[in-house]
Amino acid sequence: FEQFVEDPATKASRGMSTLLKAVPKETVKEHQWSPYIDNGGSVLAVAGKDFVVVAGDTRLSYGYSIFSRNVTKVVELTSKCVLASAGMQAERHTLHKVLKAKATMFKDTHSKEMSAHSMSQCLSNTLYYKRFFPYYTFNVLAGLDEKGTGAVWGYDAIGSFERVQYVVNGSGSALATSILDNQVAFKTQPQNKRDLDLKETVDLVKDVFTCISERDIYTGDAIQIKIITAGGIKTEIFQLRKD
Repeated sequence: FEQFVEDPATKASRGMSTLLKAVPKETVKEHQWSPYIDNGGSVLAVAGKDFVVVAGDTRLSYGYSIFSRNVTKVVELTSKCVLASAGMQAERHTLHKVLKAKATMFKDTHSKEMSAHSMSQCLSNTLYYKRFFPYYTFNVLAGLDEKGTGAVWGYDAIGSFERVQYVVNGSGSALATSILDNQVAFKTQPQNKRDLDLKETVDLVKDVFTCISERDIYTGDAIQIKIITAGGIKTEIFQLRKD
């Protein structure tokens, strides 16, 4: 990266003798590489008295390119437990595959399905095990607990988790959280606080994703909604804008 040139003043004073001076030729370039990319998308879950609604959009994108309009971010782990993950598609696929395998092994060993509470701890352990090279996913776990009450857990990348009434993760989380704060927790209108029924919750989820897709280019095309009740899991598709 350097070349040597002759100093004219020194050459003149010393006759034909030559003194070489180092001159930088170009600056050193720093090259960076990351094993992670963010394929965008949003996921959320809202818990009710005897139900849970989980949803995730179906857009797979990177930067300004849309790779697919029909990629699920939601997986059914048991008949009463659903996991939704935003983030990197490859990491999401691997994490879902690992959790499905653990749920299957538990069922084969104990002749019963893993409870939602146990699954929440299992997911936390799985994420923490990879804490030095984490799964690049933003997870929401939802299901019915032992009493049949709706339960939602939100996670960070390395397994810290908390049970909450609702949670949003992914590229549209900042846009959706304030809406749920107002319409589910009634934080800005406590005098109107009440419990939403199943239909109201599903309609609210559709409205939230419609708002997100208007402002977030990484969320769109459609949402896959999973409705968990004592009778099982029902799936519904709701179309969003395609641009």
